Amino acid sequence: MKGLYFQQNSTNEEVTFVFQEKENVPVTEDNFVRVQVKACALSHINTKLLAEMKMEKDFFPVGREVSGIVLEGILPLDSEDPGLCEVIRVHEHYLVHKPEKVSWTEAAGVIRDGVRACTALYYLSQLSPGKSVLIMDGASAFGTIAIQLAHHRGAKVISTAHSLEDKQHLERLRPSIARVIDVSNGKVHVAESCLEETGGLGVDIVIDAGVRLYSKDDEPAVKLHLPHKHDIITLLGVGGHWVTTEENLQLDPPDSHCLFLKGATVAFLNDEVWNLSNAQQGKYLCILKDVMEKLSAGVFRPLLDEPIPLYEAKVSMEVVQKNQERKKQVVQF
Repeated sequence: MKGLYFQQNSTNEEVTFVFQEKENVPVTEDNFVRVQVKACALSHINTKLLAEMKMEKDFFPVGREVSGIVLEGILPLDSEDPGLCEVIRVHEHYLVHKPEKVSWTEAAGVIRDGVRACTALYYLSQLSPGKSVLIMDGASAFGTIAIQLAHHRGAKVISTAHSLEDKQHLERLRPSIARVIDVSNGKVHVAESCLEETGGLGVDIVIDAGVRLYSKDDEPAVKLHLPHKHDIITLLGVGGHWVTTEENLQLDPPDSHCLFLKGATVAFLNDEVWNLSNAQQGKYLCILKDVMEKLSAGVFRPLLDEPIPLYEAKVSMEVVQKNQERKKQVVQF
C-alpha cells in the first residue's frame, strides 16, 4: 500500500511530500484496531513542534484526521501510519464512533477544527451564554466552526473578514454575527470597532489567528493583515480571556500591567495539547465525542472544499502547508 509522507530539508524549513510504499498493517495487538480509511482531512504540519518534541524522522506520515470503518478519530502525534493510506493501525484510545447520519468527509473534515474550537471556548476561556466573543478570520475553516460553537452557547459573536468574499460568507451565517469587521483595506481599526460594538466595555473572549508583535515595517508581509498585540489588549474587557495561536508571543511589562489591571488572562491554543499527556485522555475522548454529536445535530457545519482523490493529495498538501487554503481539504478514498 502507498502512503503520503513528508521529508524536511535539513538546511531549511522547506517540506517535500512524497508517496511511499508502506508495509502491510500488522496483526492487531491488544487495544489496537485496523481501520479502513474512507476520508482523511489535510492540515498544516507543525515541523517546529516535531523538532522540539524530538520526533523528527527521515519520512514522517501525513494525514491524521481520518474517518473509516469501523471507527473515526485523530491519529496521535507519534503515529507511524499516514492517514492518507487505505488501511491503518491505531490505538482504540484515539478513536470515537461516527454517527450514522454523518458522512465520511464531514467527520474527517470537522474533527480537528472541532477539537480546537472546544478547547479554545470551553477549556481555555469558559464560554457561557451572553458573553461577547471576537473570532479573528472567521471565514476560515476553523473560524467558521468556532463561530458556530459560540452561537450554540448563546454568545454574541464579532468577527473579522480579510476579503469581500470572506465578508459575504460571514454575513450569510445563521444565527447572524453581531458585527463583521472588514479589515481588507487596512483602514478599519479592530479595537475601535469592538469597543463601539460593546459600548466601550470590551469583549469577553478573543480568539486570534496570529498577531503582530512589532511595527508593520518590522514584520513579514504574511503578518501585515494581523492586528497588533496592543490592539488585542485594548479591546479586551475586564476579566477577559485572550486565546492566542501566536506561539512566540512577547508581552512587555506595560502589556502585562494592562492585563493585570483588567484581571485578564492569556492562554495558548496548541493543537496537540491533548495528545501530549496521557493524563488528559479522558477529556480528549469526551471532546471527540462531543464534536461528533454536534456535527450530527447540525451545530457544526464545516467549511469543506470538494473531496479530492488520493493521487491529488500531494499537490493539495503543498497548498495546505503554505496556509494558502480557505476551505478544509479532504481526501476521499
